[in-house]
Amino acid sequence: MDDCLFCKMVAGEIPCDKVFESDKVLGFKDIYPQARTHLLFIHKEHTSNVNQMSGEQIATIFEAIKTHTEEGLVEAGFRIVTNFGSNAGQTVFHTHFHVLGGEKLSSFGS
Repeated sequence: MDDCLFCKMVAGEIPCDKVFESDKVLGFKDIYPQARTHLLFIHKEHTSNVNQMSGEQIATIFEAIKTHTEEGLVEAGFRIVTNFGSNAGQTVFHTHFHVLGGEKLSSFGS
């Protein structure tokens, strides 16, 4: 998609601080971190939200997260979040999964 920020990162047109890359997935540090560790994982094929993704695309992203987190975040614990639509806080409309950790995170509903 021509005007998508994350597609431009995949194409190398916009730099990002990569933590993971394969032929199908890109993982990088969030520029506005909400936790000590705040990473984003995207599939390189553009979709706007998780409902547009195939099961294979979702599995590929979660395998990438698993591979990356086995190298450090597992001991401390982490959270995986995706926002669906602007009312849920989605600001970039390329499906992405936030991986938050590296510190004690607040509980939902507490």
